[in-house]
Amino acid sequence: MSASSLSDTRSSELYRRALHVLPGGVNSPVRAMRAIGRDPIFIERASGAELTDVDGNVYVDYVCSWGPLIHGHAHPEILEAITAAAANGTSFGAPTAGEVELAEAVSARMPAVDMLRMTSSGTEASMSAIRLARAATGREKLLKFAGAYHGHVDGLLAAAGSGLATQGIPSSPGVPEGAAAATVVVPWNDEEAVKAAFAEHELAAVLVEPYPANMGLIPPAPGFLELLRDLCTGYETLLVFDEVITGFRVAPGGAQELTGVLPDLTVMGKIIGGGLPAAAFGGPIALMEQIAPAGEVYQAGTLSGNPLAVAAGRATLALLDEQAYMSLSDTTRALADGLREAAGDHPISVTSTTGLVTVFFAAEPPTDYASAAACDLDTYGAWCRALLARGVYPPASQFEAWFPSTAHTADHIARTVEAAAAAFAEVL
Repeated sequence: MSASSLSDTRSSELYRRALHVLPGGVNSPVRAMRAIGRDPIFIERASGAELTDVDGNVYVDYVCSWGPLIHGHAHPEILEAITAAAANGTSFGAPTAGEVELAEAVSARMPAVDMLRMTSSGTEASMSAIRLARAATGREKLLKFAGAYHGHVDGLLAAAGSGLATQGIPSSPGVPEGAAAATVVVPWNDEEAVKAAFAEHELAAVLVEPYPANMGLIPPAPGFLELLRDLCTGYETLLVFDEVITGFRVAPGGAQELTGVLPDLTVMGKIIGGGLPAAAFGGPIALMEQIAPAGEVYQAGTLSGNPLAVAAGRATLALLDEQAYMSLSDTTRALADGLREAAGDHPISVTSTTGLVTVFFAAEPPTDYASAAACDLDTYGAWCRALLARGVYPPASQFEAWFPSTAHTADHIARTVEAAAAAFAEVL
């Protein structure tokens, strides 16, 4: 597939205007596309697996709003559910039947979630789960893994992945030393470092992406999650799974179903809102009933359980039946295999699990954040620009995962693989 000259007149104009009223011209850093050496593309509309920008360029989309759109853009049944909910009012600040029904649907799917509290973002859910873990254990320190991103909570921005890694920021200015001091950071997949951290610190919780996707997709080493579970049980520390990305994506019950390792608390987001702002944290009743008003651990939110987001989440989960997961698995496999074939003998590694793919510009798949950061980031950026020129919209960062959806067809995969092969040939 030959490269085309992308028209970006309207995007450039909007970006110049945005720079005067939005920091960096965007509302979230990775949207700036600086990591791949270009200005952001402004989107006008989307349908299924395709985006159309304000200049009329069409792309096969593998960002899918960074994960929520597991059924692609503007799915008719999800739009119908949102429209019907909006007709009754957009927010009440009072309980609705939809909140109960969504909570029941989540509890039925996620093995370790009997009760949950909804929030408006994954950051809020992570923050609240940590507060609950500290209250339940009477301890303060938290263990996280280098390169893992759990939202922009002060204590979680130490050695975070995702946007911080993309921007080359090791941690964020403005974070108090005390907040960072309560977070212990160790390398992903490093059993000895984890054991040493447990021996040295009294930990309230271990917060972990069971399949990290914010340093690129780097699966756990065999036995690593089981080790975390055993250590947490032995030291009476809470194991908290951040399933904002993996929840309802890698399996109906998330990574905890896929691996059989059950956490004490689970953080959820993205898919649970069906493309609208929604997240949640949950766990066993005994823990969750420590949350106000049942208990004394305070958490609240004006728009938590928003009826539009709840409607979108319920419709999204209803569409995720056995056939949907079979289709998503087949699509993911075809995409990953196709990208490997397109790379040929070049030093490229592709990691994947159902619904997630990462292309690393390294001969061997990374096993932790340090090895992910050692990949050829400049060539990845050039490759992304070459893909965009050929009508494929990849994550604008080596540290983000690709998100195939049930809306991606065999034709989309074929177009992507053809574009990828041409892009590899151009930049390598």
